[in-house]
Amino acid sequence: MDAHPLPRALTATVRAALADTPVVCLLGPRQCGKTTLARMLAPRFGYVSFDDADALALARSDPNGFLAALPGHVILDEIQRVPELLRAIKLSVDRDRRPGRFLLTGSANLLLLPRLGDSLAGRMAVVELQPLAAAEQDRAAGGFLAAWLAGKLKPSLATSPQPSPPQDLAARVIAGGFPEPLMRTPTRARGWHRDYVRALLERDVQDVARVKDPHDLSRLLSLLALRTGELLNITTLGNELDLRRETVENHLAACERLYLVRRLQPWHRHAAKRLIKTLKLHFVDSGLAATLADLTAADWHDQRDRFGHLLETFVLQQLTAQAGWTDPDLRFWHYRDKDQVEVDFVITRGRRTWGVEVKATATPTQADISGLRRLAAQCGDDFAGGVLFHAGAHQVTLGDPRLLAVPLTRLWSM
Repeated sequence: MDAHPLPRALTATVRAALADTPVVCLLGPRQCGKTTLARMLAPRFGYVSFDDADALALARSDPNGFLAALPGHVILDEIQRVPELLRAIKLSVDRDRRPGRFLLTGSANLLLLPRLGDSLAGRMAVVELQPLAAAEQDRAAGGFLAAWLAGKLKPSLATSPQPSPPQDLAARVIAGGFPEPLMRTPTRARGWHRDYVRALLERDVQDVARVKDPHDLSRLLSLLALRTGELLNITTLGNELDLRRETVENHLAACERLYLVRRLQPWHRHAAKRLIKTLKLHFVDSGLAATLADLTAADWHDQRDRFGHLLETFVLQQLTAQAGWTDPDLRFWHYRDKDQVEVDFVITRGRRTWGVEVKATATPTQADISGLRRLAAQCGDDFAGGVLFHAGAHQVTLGDPRLLAVPLTRLWSM
C-alpha cells in the first residue's frame, strides 16, 4: 500500500445522504478512516474535533451558543464525546432542514447508546464505515456480494488451478483492515493494535459505559479474541475472569458500542424451540483479534481450529463491509439447530435468505455443505442460495445448483 488514502467504496453512499438529509453521521471504529473520508467529501465545510479539549469544554458548557457560532456547513468529529450537542443540532435542523448541513463522525455506535439513539430520528442518516475491506485494499470494485445476491455467480474453472499459497491468505487475515497498520511490518502492526486497544480503554470507554476497572475490560477482550467466531457464553466468561455476570454484560456492551466486537443473533424462521438461541461473537477486525490472541500467519498450520474461527471473522468483516455499499438493509445472523448443525452466517433481506459457510480447505466436499442443506430445507421457497468459501481456485456447484463453492479470493478480486 502507498501512503495515499485508498478510495472508499462508501463514498457514493455518503454523498447521496448529504444531498437529501440535514444530518449525516458517519460511524465506525476509531482509526478506520472516517475523518479522512469526511474531509475528502466536504473540503469546504468547517471542521471541529471533539478530541480537542477546548472545543469539547465549550460545546459541553453551552451547546446552543457553540452551535450558533459554527459555519452553515460543518464536520463535527467524534460527536459521541459531547451528547449534549445533539439536542441543539435537532433544534437547529427543525428550524432549517436544508440537506447536508451537518456531517458528524462517531467512534461509538450512537444507535446503541440509550441517551443518543433517538435524538435525531428522522433527521439523520447513519452510514457505518468499516475498516478497509480486502477489496478496497486491492483497489477492486468490491462487487462480490452484489453479484451473488443478484444470482450472477456461475460455475467456472480457474485457468491456473493453483490456489493462492496458504501463507498469503493467512497474512491477509492477520493484517485486518485498519489503514495505518497495513502500512507497517507485521511486528510493528501488532504493536499498533496493542496501542490502539490501550488508547480506547484509557480515553474512550467512559464515553459509552461505566467501567470501574479498565483492566477487567482488557482481560475480557483478550479472552474474546481467543473465542472470536464461537458461541457466546457469558456465564463461562464470568467464571474464567472471576467477574459477575452483570459486569461481563456491561463490558461486552462497551466493546460493542466501541466497534470492537459484533454479536450475531441466531436465525430462526419461526420462534421454534428446536433452535439453540445462543449468540455468536466476532471481532470487528480480524487483525486486532489476531494480535490479542497472539496469532501470526505462521500459525496457519499448527493452530487450524483457532485460525478457522479467525478466518470466519475475516469473511464476516468483508461481507458486512460490502453490505454497506451494496444494501444496508441486509441483516446477518448465524444458524445452529438442536442437532448442532450449523451455518456460519445467514444473510436476510425480508424473507429472502442466503447462507454462508467458510472452510480453510482447498478441496471442498459434500460434507462441508450439510449446514447449508439444512438451512435450505428450513427456509423452503425463501432460500435464495448458499456459498461455501474455500481456499481453492475453482468455483463449482456441489450437487445443488443453488449451492456454490467459491474461492475466498473472490471477496477481493471482483
